[in-house]
Order: sequence, then structure tokens, then C-alpha cells
Amino acid sequence: MGALGVLLTYPMNPYLEEELDKRFKLFRLWESPNKKDFLRSNSASIRAVVGNSNVGADAETIDALPRLEIVSSYSVGLDKVDLKKCKEKGVRVTNTPDVLTEDVADIAIGLALAVMRRIPQADGYVRAGNWKATGDFRLTTRFSGKTVGIVGLGRIGMAIAKRAAAFGCPISYYSRTEKPETNFKYHPTIIELASNCNVLVVACPLTEETRHIVNRDVMDALGPKGVLVNIGRGPHVDEPELVKALVEGRLGGAGLDVYEEEPHVPEELFGLENVVLLPHVGSGTLETRKVMADLVLGNLEAHVQNKPLLTPVV
Repeated sequence: MGALGVLLTYPMNPYLEEELDKRFKLFRLWESPNKKDFLRSNSASIRAVVGNSNVGADAETIDALPRLEIVSSYSVGLDKVDLKKCKEKGVRVTNTPDVLTEDVADIAIGLALAVMRRIPQADGYVRAGNWKATGDFRLTTRFSGKTVGIVGLGRIGMAIAKRAAAFGCPISYYSRTEKPETNFKYHPTIIELASNCNVLVVACPLTEETRHIVNRDVMDALGPKGVLVNIGRGPHVDEPELVKALVEGRLGGAGLDVYEEEPHVPEELFGLENVVLLPHVGSGTLETRKVMADLVLGNLEAHVQNKPLLTPVV
């Protein structure tokens, strides 16, 4: 298998990088100061790309690699892969579905709890000695029993719904189509969903249609007591409008694991006590990242051996 040249676009996982280096001829894109020159110099050898939610395979990269055969994404989302270009060029595409569902759903509930119960702030209160010096921490807001609205009732959305239901939360959702197999309340628009829930969780794929799906109107519908949780992709939310809504008190709080221009986070959010910020760690457990890496490796091996791909997308 050493003949397969694999371009790794970004430092991802030590185990994955080590195994790619063992099994294939590995090219590390980030080590070169000039991406175009690097791709031009190695285009004859690179037949596979391994990307993730930070750096995938855009049209420019695909066009620069005439021998490219497969893009194996170390993520479930494919917004950083030009699927149309891959189809045009006959390039196969795989991702890592299902395996990160449980971890991302855990983080969604964790963010809702952290925002509403002010868990990070309470932790800081104790560490700063304020409990002993000034007394009890202020009262917060209950999560149990609150109506949870989910944008996108796919695998991750369903896993979030299952967890929230265990807290006694009524579940409603907005999706492209109604899901008749569930008993959850369907809303035909995201505005209607936001108007009828306490916690709005974004869990849909990022497409042109869902970019900035959470805009000013949605935030205003969610209101000054509502909480937004985003574990989807940063561009799902109009970030400047989110900052304004939080600063002006038109939105009650936000729990964010993703941002529009990662790793850049609006500094205006840093001083807000009703916001919890995570560095895109939804799937960041040892267990899940190992399984994701094995899926990437398995797809590449299957391609080399002319076997069916494990998780084909294109």
C-alpha cells in the first residue's frame, strides 16, 4: 500500500498521522509555507486527500491534483469538501458518520446545562474564594422540563432529543421534511420553532441553504430568556448578529462549540457570563477519535484493494 500518496491537509490526530505514515506515502500540507508550490511539486504522487472540518479539499486543491482518486474526511460534515467538483472528476469521497453522534449529543446537553446553571461561573466563584468570602452563588435557571427545539433531526439531532427527553424536556424540531416516525412536534419554519422553545439546538448539516439559518429574526424569536446551542457548524449562525443579541440582552444565552472563522472567536463574547465557549471539541474523546481514524484508514485501504468503501458519500 506504500504506493498510495496521501495528502494530510491539517494536523489532526497523532494516531491517524502515524498510521498514515506507516501504511502510505504521507505528505503533510501544513509543513510547506506555499500551498500551491507544494501541490504542484507533489501532484504526480498524491492520489488521496485526508481532510477534516478545518481544511478539506476545495476546488482549487482538487484541480491541482490530477491523479486524485479519493478524499477521506476525518469528520462527518463535508462542508470543506467540494462534492460537486469531486463528482465531476470521478473522485470518491468518504466521511466518518455515526461514530461521533453520541459524543456530540453529550456536548450539546452539557452546553445547555452549563449555560443555564452557570456551571463555569460557579466553578470560578469557588476557585476565587468568593463562596467563603461572600456567601452562596446566585440562583440560576433549571434545564429540566424546558422545551428543547432542534434544528435538524438527523442522527445527532435524534441523539440530542433522546437525552433531552430524559430530562423531561418536551421536544420540537424543524427539518427539511417532517419525520413521521417520531412523536416530536414539527414546526414548518425555524422562526416558529424558535418562538416555541426555551433552548434551540443547531444540529443540521451546513449547506448554502442552512448558512446563517440562525439570523437576527430567529434570535429575536428565541428571546431574552432563550438559549442557543450550536454544535453544528459555525456558519449556521450569523455571528455578528449573535454578539449584538447577547450584548443587548435580546438573547438569554449561548453555548457554542463551533464558530464562523475557527479558531477565531469574537472577543466580545469573552466577557459575557451567559455564554459558554468550547474549542470545537464535540467529538473530542479518545474513544471516538480512534474510531474515526480507523474509518479513514479503512476507507483508504478498501480503495487501494478495490473493495467497497466503508462509508461512501460520492
